[in-house]
Amino acid sequence: MIRIVKFLSSSLTIAEMEARKIRHDSTELWTRAVQPALWLLLFGEVFNRIKGITSSNISYITFIAPGVLAQSVLFVSIFYGITIVWERDVGLLTKLLSTPSPRSSIVVGKALAAGVRGIFQAIMIFGLTLIIGINLRLDPFDVISVFVVIVLFAMCFSSLSMTLASLLKTRERMMGIGQAITMPLFFASNAIYPLDLMPEWLRTISLFNPLSYVVDAMRSLLITGDYSGIPLDAVALVLSTLIFVSLASIMIRRLIE
Repeated sequence: MIRIVKFLSSSLTIAEMEARKIRHDSTELWTRAVQPALWLLLFGEVFNRIKGITSSNISYITFIAPGVLAQSVLFVSIFYGITIVWERDVGLLTKLLSTPSPRSSIVVGKALAAGVRGIFQAIMIFGLTLIIGINLRLDPFDVISVFVVIVLFAMCFSSLSMTLASLLKTRERMMGIGQAITMPLFFASNAIYPLDLMPEWLRTISLFNPLSYVVDAMRSLLITGDYSGIPLDAVALVLSTLIFVSLASIMIRRLIE
């Protein structure tokens, strides 16, 4: 029990320290809101005029809103490894790893901070959808559930990013690999088109893409209100998060070797 309390305390302390950076400089959050705004205002509005993309009665711009939200959180999370490399370069990571805190608590704390950034992104996108008249289900239960999904999703991919940082070890390599994997992950999911429109091979790939389950859960909570698929989405997301957090906890010490 004492070890669990120590682990949670260390994780929350690191998360609070990371979140404090947002309060001191929120410029990154505002600039990252530009891309989802463009997706909704340009891509969504244009393709909203094409009939038959979605098989249901919802408009296309409403259909892609959860996908754009997921993409925004993905971009925040997948480049988190660059921050880790920078902290290694200035000596902060070495100091953290030399403390009695378990390595896993350092990873979890930083991953939780990525979740906080993801929630800020969600709040801004929710505001944008209200401004442009996208009809989402913003009941308290649904919104809180979406926030939980976002935190887990951000933890999953920020941990993946930290694992990659431990292997690549430079900011330039991290920038390149981040750009190389974000768009394939995005387009190989159900974020901007239904699974029914995908070729069979791409549909098979999407089944192994955690982003597909994140978007499906958000779409159920924010649009359809059909919760029947959420248990599968939750299991896939929690399992992916546990795997990547474990990998990052094992690999992070390699970053300073």
